[in-house]
Amino acid sequence: MPEKKQCFTHFKQSITSFDLPQKFTFPFYYEPHPLCLLAVKELQQHLLVQKQWKHDFGITNVQHNSIGKMFGVLIVQNNKGEIGYLSAFSGKLANQNILPNFVPPVFDLLSKASFYSEEQSRINNINDQIIKKEKNPEIQILQNLLKDLSVEEKHQISAYQTEVVTQRKKRKKRRETAETKGIISLQQQTQLIEQLAKESIAEKNHLKALKLSWKNKIIAASSPLSLLTNKIEMLKSQRKELSSALQQKIFAQYRFLNIQGTEKSLHDLFIDSPTHKPPAGAGECAAPKLLHYAFLSGLKPLAMAEFWWGASPKSEVRQHKNFYPSCLGKCKPILRHMLDSIEMDDNPLLVNPAIGKELDIVYQDEYILVINKPAEFLSVPGKDIKDSVYERIKAEFPSAEGPLIVHRLDMSTSGLMVIALTKDANKYLQQQFIKRTVTKRYVALLDGLLTSKQGTINLPLRGDLNDRPRQLVCYEHGKTAETKWQVIDQQGPQTKVLLTPKTGRTHQLRVHCAHVLGLNTPIVGDDLYGKKLNRLHLHAQFLAFKHPYTQELMAFEVVADF
Repeated sequence: MPEKKQCFTHFKQSITSFDLPQKFTFPFYYEPHPLCLLAVKELQQHLLVQKQWKHDFGITNVQHNSIGKMFGVLIVQNNKGEIGYLSAFSGKLANQNILPNFVPPVFDLLSKASFYSEEQSRINNINDQIIKKEKNPEIQILQNLLKDLSVEEKHQISAYQTEVVTQRKKRKKRRETAETKGIISLQQQTQLIEQLAKESIAEKNHLKALKLSWKNKIIAASSPLSLLTNKIEMLKSQRKELSSALQQKIFAQYRFLNIQGTEKSLHDLFIDSPTHKPPAGAGECAAPKLLHYAFLSGLKPLAMAEFWWGASPKSEVRQHKNFYPSCLGKCKPILRHMLDSIEMDDNPLLVNPAIGKELDIVYQDEYILVINKPAEFLSVPGKDIKDSVYERIKAEFPSAEGPLIVHRLDMSTSGLMVIALTKDANKYLQQQFIKRTVTKRYVALLDGLLTSKQGTINLPLRGDLNDRPRQLVCYEHGKTAETKWQVIDQQGPQTKVLLTPKTGRTHQLRVHCAHVLGLNTPIVGDDLYGKKLNRLHLHAQFLAFKHPYTQELMAFEVVADF
């Protein structure tokens, strides 16, 4: 299929001075190629001046309906040898799937010829029925009646059970009095015991009858309510079945090409994933849309880059104009197929960043170590790289017992760590971290200026299931995360801050600094939540704890070198 002129974009300036990429971009960690930077500059200018559609990105004034977007560019070569680029956006833009100058989706749900509209209309119709039936005032009346009956049932049964206990005590006292005073004959004692037993049995039977009576009342009151709610549940079950069937039908329509012309559906690509099914939104990201169009149009992919444009979402950290790698959860299975047989840049995440670096031991005795960990140095072995603080300490102290590692620092974070050389020391130190009696203070250099001098950030965090190890702010499922911060210096356009975390969540300081609801200013060199540099400017500068054997309060400080 020949390339479509409206998608293949020629550069506006001469690119004769640019070297072409030798290998395709490794999509999950990269530095944009100069041609990608040029294409991005042209695309961003187009976004600023175009008048064909409207979308509130929230660049100058963030409103409640402002939505930033991920865009991508793909440098390609056509069959004439010309170099140009393709542009794409993730998901929908201006409530549309297809816009001028952008590649189309792999499957257009919004097309009039698509089955989606008709089947979604059926689901919406059922949804409307559910909403209408749930608003039936009779349901609330019956629910209130049932609630009142349940309260009265518990009250009456509880009152009678209390009376049973009182009568049991009285019977016991009557029996004991008769036995101890000996005022009645043996025959009378036997008769008394029989009488007391009859009274006990009568009470039990009455309690049983009372419970049965209330059970029947509850059933009688529940029946008309069940008739109404069962209809709603049937509709919900029908909606669920239709939604699941529609989702499966949609997944089957998303079929992705690679350079060899092999086509695979989302079903095929995610069959080996942990859930065995594609996550919501799979196939709608910019990267697979760009590559699919290129293969479909006979264009040779040369390099790719994706960037965020507009306001950050409330959960993720996305900075306007920053570049981001393709997500792992949604895109990795797809791109693994699409980039098969294409020579790519090496995966930099497989290179051991600790080569040539040494651990600086700040304090040592027979029970503990305190070390100053360099930046870009794993605390514990990773999936692909084993070299770490744990492995180095294990090799240097072969007689040390226990797990050694008490707490961790992110690979990119430098600074103080305490290491336990005995099992008892590890257990005691871990308890201090769990009880939050350990004092930790970090220094960070932020990529911007702050308007306030100090404050506290409370943003709950959880892992991004579709893009690990990134973290999300999530008020529903996130774990509490609290950080106190204080400005200690200003270095030109950058700010140095002291960070004191109360909790120790993964990437807590990095997210709290970068997130729009936090300081909205990423740490310099943060390759996940800001812009990559030679290193992450985050340092664990101060650490204080009680010695596990002497109980002495120990405090250590190593000043950051930035």
